[in-house]
Amino acid sequence: MAIDDSSTSGNKGKSSSAGTRRARRVRMTGAERREQLLDIGRTLFAERGYEGTSVEEIAAKAGVSKPVVYEHFGGKEGLYAVVVDREMRQLLDMVTGALTAGHPRELLEQAAFALLDYIETFTDGFRILVRDSPVAQSTGTFASLISDIATQVEDILGLEFKARGFDPKLAPLYAQALVGMVALTGQWWVDTRKPKKAEVAAHLVNLAWHGLGNLEARPRLIGHRKN
Repeated sequence: MAIDDSSTSGNKGKSSSAGTRRARRVRMTGAERREQLLDIGRTLFAERGYEGTSVEEIAAKAGVSKPVVYEHFGGKEGLYAVVVDREMRQLLDMVTGALTAGHPRELLEQAAFALLDYIETFTDGFRILVRDSPVAQSTGTFASLISDIATQVEDILGLEFKARGFDPKLAPLYAQALVGMVALTGQWWVDTRKPKKAEVAAHLVNLAWHGLGNLEARPRLIGHRKN
């Protein structure tokens, strides 16, 4: 019986191609696969949000089956939680690492630049952090992250308040206000990107510094409402 060389060759080609794909998957270690899934999930969560992203799509983009995603993270929630945790630590490290100068005004500048640097460099991560998600209730929210950053500023403000004769116990309130102002401005700037980063930082510090410079030791209300 004659053998159809073209058919055999075609089948061999298909078999070889499938074998190559399997070989590629085998060559990727568990750690490498995990990082690949995290990168893909991070991109999709930033583009579509938590609800708009599916395990099927994550698996398809990674070239694996759904069970592989479940094996590494237990599902979409687990993957999302790791992505959020990484971004929160990245931002917190950038802000706390930037607070090195001794002069309070320069510290304000460093804090503002650190957040804007993060937004500029890790835009996808920032978009994920500011989105609302049911998973965020257990893994942390952008508000809780801002609170963590404000805690780093409390001690600095407390010392400054004490030196100026203000009540240092109010430092946490002012720290939350200052960091919150920068964070909300950052949410606006992530889409506009105008004016330039340095100009945004300058205006933020202008408002914060001159506001702090004219603080009243005992602030008063001038309207009719007193409570």
